[in-house]
Parts: sequence; C-alpha cells; structure tokens
Amino acid sequence: MTETLILAAILIPCLIIAIVFHEVAHGWAALALGDPTAKEKRRLSFNPVRHVDPVGTLLVPGALALFGGPVFGWAKPVPVNPRRLDNPRYGMMAVAAAGPGMNIALAFLAAIIVGIAAAFATNWGSSLPEWALTAFTYFILINTFLALFNLLPIPPFDGSHILGGLLPRKWARHWQKLQALGMTLIFVIIAAAWIFPDARWIERTIWPPVMWIMEFFVGIAQSVELALS
Repeated sequence: MTETLILAAILIPCLIIAIVFHEVAHGWAALALGDPTAKEKRRLSFNPVRHVDPVGTLLVPGALALFGGPVFGWAKPVPVNPRRLDNPRYGMMAVAAAGPGMNIALAFLAAIIVGIAAAFATNWGSSLPEWALTAFTYFILINTFLALFNLLPIPPFDGSHILGGLLPRKWARHWQKLQALGMTLIFVIIAAAWIFPDARWIERTIWPPVMWIMEFFVGIAQSVELALS
C-alpha cells in the first residue's frame, strides 16, 4: 500500500506537468502564428484546473481503472481557430506539432538535469536518492510516450492534423471530415484494447520507439554526468 502511494505521488505530478505543458504549447504556437483564441479564453495558463476535462481527465480514466480496463484519458483541448492563423493549412500543422515537441523538450531537459544532479552527487561521494531517479525516469517516460502517442495519425490526435496539412488539398478536405469522428475513434481504441488485451497494439506500435528514445535520453544523462564528474 505504501509503495503504491509513493508511486502515485511520483506519477501524478509528472503526468500533470506533461499534459499541462503539452496543451499550453499548442496555445503558445497558435498565438505566435496569429490566433489569440487560447489567450482570450485564458488557456495559456499552467493552472491544471483550466485544462481538466471532467469526462476525459476524471470520469473515463477513473472508470477504466475501477473496472480493470486500460487506463486512458485526455485533457481539455486548447481552443484554436484555424481561420485566425496567418496560414491556416501549415499553421495547424505547427500548432499540432508544438504539443509533442514540448513533451520531447521536457524529456530532454529532465535528462540533462538528472545528469547534472547525478554528477554533483558523485562528486560529493554519494548517489541520487532512489525516489529522485524513479521520478526522473517516469517523467521522461511519460513525456516520451505522450509525444509519440499524440503523433498517431488518428483524429483528433495531433498527428491527424499534421497529416492533414501534408495531404493534397483534395484529400485534405475529406480527411478534415473525419475529425468529427475523433471521439468515436478514441472509444473504439479503448474498447479494442479492453476486449482484445492479447493484441497488445500499443506495445507493438508505440512502445519500441518509446524505448529507443528513452535509451537516447539515458545516454544524454550519462554523458552529462561523465562530463561533470
């Protein structure tokens, strides 16, 4: 029980930071490209409450955890008005990429910090506390997973907006119509993962690149530690 509480105390702040920075990055990118909608709606805030979706952040993941399903959820999307962007087609691509890009940047920063902290600990004849190492590891893992998961070309994930901007205009119009089916597709994914757990589609599609990038960040942390030791 104690270990579960400690793990929750580590995971929840890591998840909140990753999600909030992800959403705010969308708003920052939109503002920089001409759309102040997120700013007007007071969504360029690091207050987690402003990004909570009662259904996606609380109800769905809570119910899934309670009934033993795959825990899955989402935050309230930052509002973006493509018509107010300087270049709606490519602006939406940049806004969509900003969220995953922020998560990768956070993971990179965490790798550098843990490398510096480990070096200072070594120089003082000690080592990083286990809880700190666990926290940094989960923080990097959560941000890496969130970035790659959102890059899936499935509406309404960020990857679908990026793909829509790359498609020829004729195809992009048809692709845009699929965005309305986004929430339906999300629930289909949840149901499929629950009904067919042996399929392990997440482990087979997202997990290999997540682990590869994790190894890259671990290498950065080790390089920083060696350079400063």
